Amino acid sequence: MTGSVVADGPLHRTEHEITIAASASEVYQLIADVTRWPVVFGPTVHVEHLERSATRERFRIWATAKDEVKTWTSVRELDPVARTIAFRQEVSQPPVARMGGRWRMEAVAAGRTRVVFGHTYRAIDDDPDSLAWIDEVVDRNSRVELAGLQSAAERGRALDELSLTFEDTVRMAGPRAAAYDFVREAAEWPRRLPHVARLALTEDEPGVQVMEMDTIRPDGTVHTTRSVRICFPQEKIVYKQLVPPALLSAHTGCWLFEETGDGVAVTSRHTVVVDPEAVPTVLGPGATVAEAQEFARNALSRDSMTTLLRAKSFVERARGAAG
Repeated sequence: MTGSVVADGPLHRTEHEITIAASASEVYQLIADVTRWPVVFGPTVHVEHLERSATRERFRIWATAKDEVKTWTSVRELDPVARTIAFRQEVSQPPVARMGGRWRMEAVAAGRTRVVFGHTYRAIDDDPDSLAWIDEVVDRNSRVELAGLQSAAERGRALDELSLTFEDTVRMAGPRAAAYDFVREAAEWPRRLPHVARLALTEDEPGVQVMEMDTIRPDGTVHTTRSVRICFPQEKIVYKQLVPPALLSAHTGCWLFEETGDGVAVTSRHTVVVDPEAVPTVLGPGATVAEAQEFARNALSRDSMTTLLRAKSFVERARGAAG
């Protein structure tokens, strides 16, 4: 993997490239489908489409930038024939004043593709410290994203076989706002949920939460996770584990809140990607990917159902108090 930076007055241009053992069409499809980015690209937390067609799309994206979570709106022009994708940030976040670029996929040999990932950007007021921060973030994230792209592309269809999405739903006879508050107020979980030993939560931007949580497993051991959560008031809370458990290469999820005739239905949905190299280490020699998926599903559903049932009691008590 290589990277380079060229200064053109206040405008900076960078290029990072990598050669991947997969066809150009396969690589293109992974980059074109931003809905898969949270499980392919480490920095991407969540993507929400605003407009979408075969050749043009607008979306809002949340991603990590060093120790911060940034969000912006991007426009992309897709050319599946030339296998290029041009992008520009329609709404950027400080210290970025302008950001755009292009993905380019080139077949270099049978089953091998050269990927060139270019950026063009400026800092607000052309501030040198801000520009240095952007340089570092673009370089770090580009390298991580290209490595993630390589891993996903070289697994090919196995990526789908390694992935699993599942959910649990509980209906609650009470207000949707109370259910949403129970999940949003994660700082209260250590006293509300028996499997949460410690939780540290920060919310520097309204609705963007970073939390570190110690979870007690059935055997008494403690597992620490660090996640980013994006809150959409009373509608949903989406999240991504920044460092997934040893068995997984990715774990994302969401909490959904849907009003019903007599209350609210709350759903906990998970998407996991098993790390096949970790399966024998975590589960023992001879363990299969299917067994790893079942193990992850059982563990995550157990904690989700505990949370959902405690939320149900909270919501229905709130309804009784209001009545």
